[in-house]
Amino acid sequence: MSRKPATKAVKREKRVDETLHLSGERRGAVLKEEVWYEGDRLVKYSLAYINPRICAVDNGRVLGYDNTHQYHHRHFRGKTEEIAFSNYPALVARFERELHQLWKEEDE
Repeated sequence: MSRKPATKAVKREKRVDETLHLSGERRGAVLKEEVWYEGDRLVKYSLAYINPRICAVDNGRVLGYDNTHQYHHRHFRGKTEEIAFSNYPALVARFERELHQLWKEEDE
């Protein structure tokens, strides 16, 4: 009787847990980023711009990206849409571009 070699379980680890409370004209708004890995593999992420003064739905999330519910998706003012995901750095860049555009529109 042969035994299968034991596989080492890879522990899920939250490597990024950042919350930034904004001030000035955006006082009360929050930027949040959370990222989990198993070893070197990204398994879960969440990026969000939360401002209840602008968005009364989705817990105040104006813009966000995450991969909960087993698929990659974008939140925008209460609506959710599936997105194509290539890699996390590209997604962060997309989030930042959209965020700066939103802020520019808010300031006009």
